[in-house]
Amino acid sequence: MVFETLLHRGRESKTPPDTPGPALRAASGRPGALRYPPPPMRWSNYLLSTLREAPGDAEVVSHKLLARAGMLMKVAAGIYSFTPMGFRSLKKMIEIVREEMDRTGALEVDLPIAQPKELWVESGRWDRYMNDGILFHLEDRKATEFALAPTAEEAVTDMVRRSVTSWRQLPFNLYQIRTKFRDEIRPRFGLLRGREFLMKDAYSFDVDQKGLDAHYVKMEKAYRAIFERCGLEYALVQADSGAIGGSASEEFMVVADTGEDALVFSEDGQYGANVEKAITAPLPEPWAGEEEKPFGRADSPTPGIVSTEGQARHLGTTEDRITNTMLYEAIRSDETSFVCAIVIRGDLTINEVKLPKALGVAHVRLVPEERLPEISGCKPGFIGPIGLMAPKGQDEVPVYVDRTMENARNVFCGANEDGTHHSNLSVKRDLKVAGVLEVATARDGDPSPTGTGVLRIKRGIEVGHIFKLGTKYSEAMKCEVADPQQKMIPLTMGCYGLGIGRTVAAAVEQNHDDDGIIWPVPLAPYTVALLSLQRDKEVLEAAEKLYTDLKAAGVEVFWDDRDERPGVKFKDADLIGFPVRVVIGGKALAKGVGEVSTRREKKAEGIAPEKVVEVVKATLAGGARALAV
Repeated sequence: MVFETLLHRGRESKTPPDTPGPALRAASGRPGALRYPPPPMRWSNYLLSTLREAPGDAEVVSHKLLARAGMLMKVAAGIYSFTPMGFRSLKKMIEIVREEMDRTGALEVDLPIAQPKELWVESGRWDRYMNDGILFHLEDRKATEFALAPTAEEAVTDMVRRSVTSWRQLPFNLYQIRTKFRDEIRPRFGLLRGREFLMKDAYSFDVDQKGLDAHYVKMEKAYRAIFERCGLEYALVQADSGAIGGSASEEFMVVADTGEDALVFSEDGQYGANVEKAITAPLPEPWAGEEEKPFGRADSPTPGIVSTEGQARHLGTTEDRITNTMLYEAIRSDETSFVCAIVIRGDLTINEVKLPKALGVAHVRLVPEERLPEISGCKPGFIGPIGLMAPKGQDEVPVYVDRTMENARNVFCGANEDGTHHSNLSVKRDLKVAGVLEVATARDGDPSPTGTGVLRIKRGIEVGHIFKLGTKYSEAMKCEVADPQQKMIPLTMGCYGLGIGRTVAAAVEQNHDDDGIIWPVPLAPYTVALLSLQRDKEVLEAAEKLYTDLKAAGVEVFWDDRDERPGVKFKDADLIGFPVRVVIGGKALAKGVGEVSTRREKKAEGIAPEKVVEVVKATLAGGARALAV
């Protein structure tokens, strides 16, 4: 498999078919749990309604199919209800995550959703999140402000600083499975971009970096186990830490054509990164070996042509010999700012996730178009690095070049005059360069940073993100312990997030066909659909016996006992995506057989009724990727 060292296809967990599924074990097997009779598993007394058409606002496959399968219902933009059928898949995902977290020795906690503003001010994130407009917040009757948590760094750090006083109490890892809130500007894609969502977040606490590194590796392995148990094809890639911060982070991505993120891989399988983080090897330089030509000031008219492609065609050159100059406002952590120019090849684009780190600032934004004339004297499309006018409070506009431009010579650049370019710009000769940055966005086919082959791009859905936070929050919130020398030191933290609903949706994005969902066995709401095709006594009695026998064998079976046409039942079973289908009908029964087929293969075989349970158990034991009757 291409990129096989980075792309991983999980092998679905092979729970013995005579063992209750994880969700059922959770209901009866946890200490102190109450025992209840199992819920009804017959369509005739189940809350389930399927749709022939997807909701009009559904854009991605998972949203369309989960809604049509009657598993998910929209309540408001980015807010959804799970029906009994949908909640079973969600519970199974929850229990897989819980089992693997418990296996690492992590301790489960329950942190508040409503968190006081003071904690977020203390960490320094209140203003940032409020300015970004993503923080749900509210006031109580005394006008005390609270955040509806999008994440829990503040709450968990507060818990630890109240409880831990000595290094001897470390290390440990705390996790929770909790609803989170994020006021997305445009909630879309169903569970993939919601405003209310379920996630697992975990936080490790250590005395030093070595301890954090050990926790980080342990959590990476746990996440691999989770996604492999779910039978998902996934990749682990380098990522940007974003607003959470920290020294390093990696994302777990489920590979899917409909993915919202671009993943960059080397062909040799030794490198992978989110496109926001990806780097390339040095690109070929079209000017290599050329003698510098005299600088041509405003000698290349480009009247009314603002696109790089159009300018290159008009000037009789290629896009890599046109330079684009972009003006940014760089904002420091103390909210002071400065305007700077970034110069890049015309065939490349600036990666605005990389740019702040390259400049050493908190974040950046493009200078508004209405302000461009006061700095450049011209409209967009003709801005260049020579002759920029510093805004009030600055002595000059610093000019930075992408590393692909460091040795550029004999290239065109904007003349800061509408409809005009300079010719034969040589960077080292003609520009005062404030710094050389690596800020270009990687492209499919660019040379790999490993030194062999080229980069390729796939689409993916982020389902997990692990961070090395270091002491960012412990220092800000004075979460300290006494070390062996009785010196107070801040705790070293890690953060590990996993989207529960996102992973369920990603499983659908990766496993479907034109007829509906194809659930991996571990996430299927029920593993077997039993269809009785007629209402006559013989068929119903045979279906009833098989239903009882399958349940007794520990098989999660859902019986479609409705008075509906066979075609309707077949379509609904395919839509919902039960891994195995058992059909009891009058004609087959008269021949002494029932039909068993798999959702993925759709190959039906006649089986004697007394053999059906045995065949179903053997089929499920094989895993959904290799189901065969």
